Amino acid sequence: MPPPTSDPFELVLWENVAYLARPAGRREAFELLKRKVGTAPAAILSASQESLEAVTSQGILKSTFAGKLRESAEIAIDAFGGDLESGIRGSLEDAKRALRFFPGIGEPGAEKILLFAGRHPLLAPDSNGLRVLARLGFIREEKSYSKTYAASRSVAKSLPAKPIILQEAHLLLQQHGQTLCRRSSPRCDLCPLATECAHSLATEAADGSLLPAKSRRGANGKPARR
Repeated sequence: MPPPTSDPFELVLWENVAYLARPAGRREAFELLKRKVGTAPAAILSASQESLEAVTSQGILKSTFAGKLRESAEIAIDAFGGDLESGIRGSLEDAKRALRFFPGIGEPGAEKILLFAGRHPLLAPDSNGLRVLARLGFIREEKSYSKTYAASRSVAKSLPAKPIILQEAHLLLQQHGQTLCRRSSPRCDLCPLATECAHSLATEAADGSLLPAKSRRGANGKPARR
């Protein structure tokens, strides 16, 4: 599911609104922020700590992340005059540099914000998406997360350079990693990409535990019972 906004400052808030919350809890926290506090920098700065913690309590470290919301508002006003939209109108590198002023926003987070703000056609995969790309053999998983992430940029070059298409690709990779291509106990037996997947084929060759793709589905096209 895409983020609930395409506004760049709201996307910064989205990244900080509920630390380690489940997706539904994070979305609930963001909606609560919009309803009870507001997402304009001035509204956040005028809100009480109690009001902000009521929002960030959907995740852990509610006090710390209430502080991050306030810090984000201060940066938006002090560095961008309250208008982050104008602050990211320059080159890709300048836009990423501007976003990295904000708490919790590293280079992957900055690229994801620029993608879902519709500013740049970036793939910006999260950890789930990177895992899928590595297992399918599109990239090599490095010891360094940053190196693995950097390798994913080459995949984006094979796709049409349109933000809406890259957004869809990002979300599909994310969903596949969350539901089937999980870090532990991946559901290769249900995966429609198993016969093209380097990880699945290597696993099958190693232990013979996976059935060929055609055998995994019954006559009605549904997964065959094991």
